[in-house]
Amino acid sequence: MENSRLTKLLEGVANGKVGVEEAVLQLKMEPFEDLGFAKLDYHRSLRQGVGEVIYGEGKTGSQILEIAKAFLEKGETCVLITRMSEDKANLVSKELPLEYDTWSRVGIVGDMPQISGRGKIVIASGGTSDMPVAREAELTARALGNQVVCLYDVGVAGLHRLLAHIEDLMSARAVIAVAGMEGALASVVGGLVACPVIAVPTSVGYGASFGGVSALLSMLNSCASGVSVVNIDNGFGAGYLASMINHIS
Repeated sequence: MENSRLTKLLEGVANGKVGVEEAVLQLKMEPFEDLGFAKLDYHRSLRQGVGEVIYGEGKTGSQILEIAKAFLEKGETCVLITRMSEDKANLVSKELPLEYDTWSRVGIVGDMPQISGRGKIVIASGGTSDMPVAREAELTARALGNQVVCLYDVGVAGLHRLLAHIEDLMSARAVIAVAGMEGALASVVGGLVACPVIAVPTSVGYGASFGGVSALLSMLNSCASGVSVVNIDNGFGAGYLASMINHIS
């Protein structure tokens, strides 16, 4: 139950429009719903301020559709679905208003929320090949109510491209640095800005990059302070964490 619905319910009890027994029943029904193949966590938005996100990989299109419908029926207005294939998106879109991004494989059911973050999140990606992961971070952050500025193809092979956006970087509340290869972008950005930097290693690179492990280890060993690292290709995790930072009052 999101905060606004909980407040409305409690106000109803206070002014006598909702009986105590009815309110207790609604609260008892809220923790989760067992669909057989999934247990939907309806209390997550109350606990964390953000509703449950659907991880689409490994689920069937029908399962994604049923989960999304259940969230909408419980009052969610924006349902985020990650790692969803195009054929599953086509199935869901036949019954629900779905915006689907083929590049990042992110689907959004419903309306994007109004911006509620206190500042802006800047996403910098090393190269064009890193853009699917950067795009996943971008759509996640936007779906969580943030202003997002994207700087694509600003890797360290041409440092002047990054420095051309120094004002955006230095005015951000959080920066997400997305890079494969040797993953040096995160350290460079970390040495320029005063806000937290979330590093996202990608699986982009030649053989010795080991599917992103090389970038991951480089980012973990960054000499710049204030750099944290999420898992390989985890644009969603970076976008979510940046949103949490941007919503801290």
